[in-house]
Amino acid sequence: MKEFKFWGSATVGTKGQLVIPSEAREEMGLKEGEKLLVVSPSDSEAIVIIRPDILEQHLKATQTNIDKILSTK
Repeated sequence: MKEFKFWGSATVGTKGQLVIPSEAREEMGLKEGEKLLVVSPSDSEAIVIIRPDILEQHLKATQTNIDKILSTK
């Protein structure tokens, strides 16, 4: 399992906005105006902010693993 990186904290502003710490934006190559997805497991109080293309990669990898498991039955 990969370790989490901690880049600091963010405060929810009056309009519900979050500012992603600059170190995180720089390391992830985030640019102004870029769209991100905000997701959460239904039974969790945590949120994940992820690029759509990265989520798609994870979903494809998951589907590939499911297909492998099902093909061995």
